[in-house]
Formats: sequence, C-alpha cells, structure tokens
Amino acid sequence: MPNPNRGSVGFQSSEFEQEYERPSKTEMKRQSDALQQLGLELVEQPRDRVKRVPMPEDVRDAILECQNIKNHEGRRRQLQFVGKKMRTLTEEEVAVIRRTIEGWKGASKADTAALHALERRREKLLADDNALTTLLAEHPDLDAQHLRGLIRNARKEQAENKPPKAYREIFQILKDLSKAPAAAAEPENEEGEEDDE
Repeated sequence: MPNPNRGSVGFQSSEFEQEYERPSKTEMKRQSDALQQLGLELVEQPRDRVKRVPMPEDVRDAILECQNIKNHEGRRRQLQFVGKKMRTLTEEEVAVIRRTIEGWKGASKADTAALHALERRREKLLADDNALTTLLAEHPDLDAQHLRGLIRNARKEQAENKPPKAYREIFQILKDLSKAPAAAAEPENEEGEEDDE
C-alpha cells in the first residue's frame, strides 16, 4: 500500500541529486570502446597507410607491433594496449585519425567504382565494334591494329574457355588510359602553382 504522505515533506527529491562534472561510467565505457574500435580499424589497414596517419609515435608503434602478432591471445592483449594508447590521444588527434580513415573509405569506394567502369568498357569493346571506334576517336595515339587483335583473341579465349590473357591485357590498356589524363594534368597544375609564386 502506497504511503499517502510520501513526497509531501516540503522538498523535492531532485534537490539531493548530485551534479557530476565528469561523464558517467557508461559514457566513459562507450568512449573507450569507440577508441578501441578505432585502433582496431587502424590495425587492419596496410602498414604504409598507418605510417602516414598523423599520430604520436608510441601509438603508431603499438599499432604496427599489433600487426606483426599472429598468436590470438597475444594479438588480443596488444589490441587492449592499442586501446589504452588511443585513450591518451587528445580529441583533436582522434578527429584527425577519424577523418583520415573516412578519406580512405571514400577513396576505396571511388577506386572500386572506377574499376567497375573499366570492366564495363572492356565488355562493351568485346560486344560492340562501334565501341572500339569510339575509343580510338578519344585516344588517337592508340595502336588500333594491336587493339583489334587483342579483342579478337579475347573473344576466341571466351569461346574456347581458354585463360583470359588478351582479356586482361585489354583491361590493362584501359587502366593505363584512365591514368594518363590524371598524370598529364598534374604537371600543368605544378606549372600553374609556380607561375602564381
């Protein structure tokens, strides 16, 4: 049976609640787990990428050391150590690391999309002779005779279920063509920067 006098003593129960300056234990655990996960994402990246991330040397060393450990229990302990090192970082350092990882994810998505576009173009070359005419119009410096031979060989490889040697070579030519405009644009940008100075 509820007490009818309860709460009628002249004060509110919220008066006695303590105000804490620091986050709750739950919030601290959540932040700790997020930093641990961020450390794990760095451990799973290639070594050359990790070396380019702006972070303190001791944190980088812990991550690189974790990448070398193959033993399950040893790796788990080293990941705990990486998490401990990640908790020593300032908010700005953590923000820089997060932005860097997000940049990698965006770049890898763009790379994947570019490769898919090259594969579609190769399929179009094999299916339609007009696609070769279009490609030669876009890139007049290409060796048309060599490319026609590769397309013919790739079609024959597919028909006879042979290893796709010409098929791969066509892809490599298309890949080199897609890199060529980017490489040609870079020197122009550098010259423009020199002129500005």
